[in-house]
Amino acid sequence: MGEGRARPSRYVRRLPIGASLPLDRVIGNELFPFEGQILTKPLEAPILPEPQRRGRGGSDCRNCVASGEEIWEDPLWWVRAPREPSGLPLIAILIPKAHHDLEDLPPPLAAEMGRLLPRVSRAIHRIGDIGRVHVNRWGDGSEHLHFWFLPRPEGMWQLRGAMLAVWDDILPPIPRAEWNRNRRTVAGALAEDGGRALA
Repeated sequence: MGEGRARPSRYVRRLPIGASLPLDRVIGNELFPFEGQILTKPLEAPILPEPQRRGRGGSDCRNCVASGEEIWEDPLWWVRAPREPSGLPLIAILIPKAHHDLEDLPPPLAAEMGRLLPRVSRAIHRIGDIGRVHVNRWGDGSEHLHFWFLPRPEGMWQLRGAMLAVWDDILPPIPRAEWNRNRRTVAGALAEDGGRALA
């Protein structure tokens, strides 16, 4: 996985470090949410070995303990949704209670994860008027496994694809009462199949 590497990989050595890269392929893509003069930051040199992610080995891991944002739990998993509204109808995060990353997830937890990913997506659809739920795993900041669920509002075709997370930061936050209702709806839908709603 490249941890502890002191020399850049062949791929990284080919990159034009220090250059601002052209945006032609991105700007020409109909999913790109910006227009006008946009520049990329210059490509920075690699940092090797990479900085440690938060919660290394479970030490001081914020995801190993309840955060107060949990809306559902069972003995092995939490689903969290931020308390503060954002631009999408809801953001949900699936997190195992035990400290694991995807690569070291024990087979029983991996099997349960396979059942929970579609279950969380179905629960988010219960909000109503959801065109699609995008599931993403980003984890460069934290070692503890977590999956992000981003619902695209039905009909908002412009928001489809990989830029949905960017749109979430651009769109005005939805009203707090609606956000809280969506948190409760998802928690209740999840609890129908086991576990308990916390929202």
